[in-house]
Amino acid sequence: MTKFVKKEQLSSSWYEIDAKNAVVGRLATVISKIIRGKNKTTYTPHMDDGDFVVVKNIELIKFTGKKFQNKKYYRHTGHPGGIKETTPEKLHEKKPEEALKLAVKRMLPGGVLGKKQLNKLKIYSGNSHPHTSQNPKILELSKLNNKNIIRN
Repeated sequence: MTKFVKKEQLSSSWYEIDAKNAVVGRLATVISKIIRGKNKTTYTPHMDDGDFVVVKNIELIKFTGKKFQNKKYYRHTGHPGGIKETTPEKLHEKKPEEALKLAVKRMLPGGVLGKKQLNKLKIYSGNSHPHTSQNPKILELSKLNNKNIIRN
């Protein structure tokens, strides 16, 4: 018999990740699994059982190969002929956190649940962040592999 978690039984914890020299896509997969709650035994696909993730030093993130210059991000203004494109290099100059946020967003489900889960991602430039009072657990990416992220 399948057991489902009720809203009263949900609990969230905080994790801190240092993005220094981390690859965007690999970091995004780790973050998306934590935000969705797939690292917990109580994972339920239709509920927001994920944890909060604080990412620091986002300006030191890396892309593999020549993706930093050649990859394209597209958006549409809503007007005829209004498709716009940008590269991670240009995006990094204006908003260094946007490339990681877009990568994580595209790994989450669409709709209301995905938007709610994306709000659990906090990205900061530099080494400090305002969430120290939550006592986030520090995750070292070098010690993690994708199959065994974190077990509570």
